[in-house]
Amino acid sequence: MIITTTSSVEGKKIIRYLGVIAGEAAIGSSLFDDLFKSIKGIVTSRTTRFENDLMNARNLALKELEKNAAGLGANAVVGVDLDYEVLGAGELMVMVIANGTAVEVA
Repeated sequence: MIITTTSSVEGKKIIRYLGVIAGEAAIGSSLFDDLFKSIKGIVTSRTTRFENDLMNARNLALKELEKNAAGLGANAVVGVDLDYEVLGAGELMVMVIANGTAVEVA
């Protein structure tokens, strides 16, 4: 599966558009509690943990995007965009949303 942020795949021709698709993943509030308990935590291992958790959430969202594209018969996803949304008033969560257009390329 080719996944790209561009609107085309170099060296390939889009022969069929299969629709807009998305993949989502969320990380929960205990991470933020740990991250913001002290200023020291922002510049030490807590930041690394936070970055790793965000990276894992992004990878999960992209895997879900790929699964949804394959379910439509696509062999590529173009125009991929990643969004990060903060949810909740008291209980913070970050949601990573990957969306793009499922296509068939040849």
